[in-house]
Amino acid sequence: MISAFIKAAQQISDPRARRVIWFALAAAAGVFVLLWVIIGFLLANTALFSIGWLETAIDWLGGLATGVLTWLLFPAAISAVIGLFLEEIAGAVEQRHYPDLSQAHGLNFSDTVLTTLRFLGIMLALNILMLPLLLTGPLFPFVFYSVNGYLLGREYFELVALRRMSPTEATALRKQNAFKLFLTGALIAFLLTVPIINLLAPIIATGMMVHLFESFSKRP
Repeated sequence: MISAFIKAAQQISDPRARRVIWFALAAAAGVFVLLWVIIGFLLANTALFSIGWLETAIDWLGGLATGVLTWLLFPAAISAVIGLFLEEIAGAVEQRHYPDLSQAHGLNFSDTVLTTLRFLGIMLALNILMLPLLLTGPLFPFVFYSVNGYLLGREYFELVALRRMSPTEATALRKQNAFKLFLTGALIAFLLTVPIINLLAPIIATGMMVHLFESFSKRP
């Protein structure tokens, strides 16, 4: 996992991957701003109290809540969007590290959209359900990174694996390496919550999964 992370991070400086990196960065920044605007609008236009000063106080707190909710929901939103760029990112990684590989058959656009929308719905639903756990203090980070680690590890790996094998084979390979993929997913979830780094995290995550897939699939 550490080796895969280092190789994926080094991909950021690869001139051959520069175009897709800029696209992915723009997508990540756009998703973050869009989330901020939508959440801020919803909170600002939701009147919870009729007492003026209390509503004002809630609005001030709403600014903080906007930041917190955007931070928590960003991993789900950007992971769904980045699925549309996955083929180009994975292709750039393979071109640099595995030039002898045959051309991947890839996923068609409709399957990619359906898969990413399903994933987005699951992640958003689970993360919203977890929000009350913010009140539990130290327990919340453990639950947050565990749940998102499992989901992100599963989704990123299967999207990469489906480029080169059937759904049945991809699922079987994922289950054989479930614990390592969970740890990798937890690392991805953590990177997605670190400011600035979270803009690059989807690229690193895709690169890591390409390296892990090659490692798993070549294992006797």
